[in-house]
Amino acid sequence: MKILVTGFNGQLGFDVVRIGNENGMTMIGTGIEELDITDQTNVDTYVKKIKPDAIIHCAAYTAVDKAEDEKEQSWKVNVEGTKYLVDAAKKNEAKFIYISTDYVFNGEGENPYIETDQPDPVSYYGITKYEGEKVVRDSLEKWFIIRISWVFGINGNNFIKTMLRLSETNSQLNVVGDQYGSPTYTYDLAKLLIDMVKTEKYGIYHVTNEGFCSWYDFANEIFRQANKEVKVNSITTDKFPTKAKRPANSKMSKQKLVDNGFKSLPDWKNAVKHYLNELSNEVK
Repeated sequence: MKILVTGFNGQLGFDVVRIGNENGMTMIGTGIEELDITDQTNVDTYVKKIKPDAIIHCAAYTAVDKAEDEKEQSWKVNVEGTKYLVDAAKKNEAKFIYISTDYVFNGEGENPYIETDQPDPVSYYGITKYEGEKVVRDSLEKWFIIRISWVFGINGNNFIKTMLRLSETNSQLNVVGDQYGSPTYTYDLAKLLIDMVKTEKYGIYHVTNEGFCSWYDFANEIFRQANKEVKVNSITTDKFPTKAKRPANSKMSKQKLVDNGFKSLPDWKNAVKHYLNELSNEVK
């Protein structure tokens, strides 16, 4: 199976290519140098030449706060870029996996969101990702939409790397304690995506590591496992203002995965352990 992966230079794209290669698939990982998804002619020509069996679309404009100011660029990448890839996938009869986000929801209430809950994004980034979902859903038959949250992987910056860096110069840190969700380890997610793309069990799925926590809980677990003596103070969202509004409740139900015969991702604490081991091996 030949798979085209956008966003290869990011956290998820990197691991999708890595896991696909380990599974004996032909993986073509692309960054903007090889494939500018905002250039329709470039997309058409490239996909026609590659003739992939599937496209896993990991590339995105993900700077949540900057998107409030750079609306045009955010829309260009997340909506128009997705449309060009979707059109090319349709012409080539390729399966399509679109990576979406918990930011399509408004974060109200306490219950985990299910796949059929109505999206209501409260940030411009969330709006563009939901519009991308609609492009995929309305244009293709062979599609998967995968909503993820709180992503961390070896190839890029993330919350865990930030906490470890800050722990070098701080004995205590303030971390938001009233936003809840689930971390997603790209290594675990990539394995599922490679399993999923082999099937025809199309539709919307929520995929994160198992279990829920706050950012405060997440930070404490990172320091506990990394043997770092850092006191974490739980603060409320209003004490840490950001340009874009964040969903307070990013909890998502993954029951649909199980119902469709897919394996749940490991517990998020297990994922942190695996990731810290991966980080330490990279440093050696």
